[in-house]
Amino acid sequence: MELPAFLGSPAWFFCSLVLAIILRMQRKGTWDPRKCPTDLTGKTAIVTGANTGIGKCVALEFAKRNARVILACRSKERGQKAVDEIQSKTGNKQVILQILDTSSLASVRAFADRILRDEKKLHILINNAGVSGMPFSITSEGLENTFATNQLGPFLLTNLLVGLMKKSAPGRIVFLSSFMHTLGTIDVSHLRAQNLEKHIMNDSYNCTKLMNVACANELARRLEGTGVTVTSLNPGIVMTDAMRNYNVIMRFAFKIIGFFFFKTAEEGAASTIYCAISEEAEGITGKYIDSDCTVVLPSEKTRDLAVAKKLWEACEEVTGLTGSRNK
Repeated sequence: MELPAFLGSPAWFFCSLVLAIILRMQRKGTWDPRKCPTDLTGKTAIVTGANTGIGKCVALEFAKRNARVILACRSKERGQKAVDEIQSKTGNKQVILQILDTSSLASVRAFADRILRDEKKLHILINNAGVSGMPFSITSEGLENTFATNQLGPFLLTNLLVGLMKKSAPGRIVFLSSFMHTLGTIDVSHLRAQNLEKHIMNDSYNCTKLMNVACANELARRLEGTGVTVTSLNPGIVMTDAMRNYNVIMRFAFKIIGFFFFKTAEEGAASTIYCAISEEAEGITGKYIDSDCTVVLPSEKTRDLAVAKKLWEACEEVTGLTGSRNK
């Protein structure tokens, strides 16, 4: 069978080669966690969604550096397996599991209550847990699943724990967003599962990642002078199980392409670790960090202060935090 003429042309080969080089180059950033000397002895960190992927790699890195690490996971079985593995690799017995489902505001409140009861200090909060490719669905609390998991749950969790972090300052709060946030929109009606019927799966994901950045910036403004910094970031295109909700063909294509060009979970965790512990990121707040660990401008939609404030207040209302705002 003869291939189409354009597939054998020099231009096609050159374009393919350039694309391959670009994708290959994005795998590793300029900052290497292995060269970071930070020791976390005496520090307490929470990593949500830490039983797999980026979250697990971040938790492992913190444990290597002697932190007390709380893996906040939805599944007790998978979470405990990750705890056992991290303890075995690091010898750090201060790695523990706490159950958390960020799609449930009740679960978030119960988790926060346990933390405030059992932990005297909290220095690092990594809002990593999230979903993509979820079909439209409503939780038992009347919220759309993707918006609850990716935006409202982390928003409530952070607000419930920020008082402890201020008492433990200095501290760092990190929100994992995505380069896909540039395709999202901010519509506060979506927080109550309104006007979402026509959204396709990726739309909701993009919108929540945009909201993550906008709320991180607003939180940074509200925490100025407290010693607690807030950053959001793009980890890059990473080979994790985030595609588990897509169809078989898409998952297969993602794995094949990703094997050659996408970041591993370890490589994708670098920007999160950079924001959380690096000396270079000390004092950086209200900024968006790209996958190569550099400060870049996020979407213009996240830089509208009036929109960010409106989104923040809408999230407060939906999560029941109205009246207890961080000024």
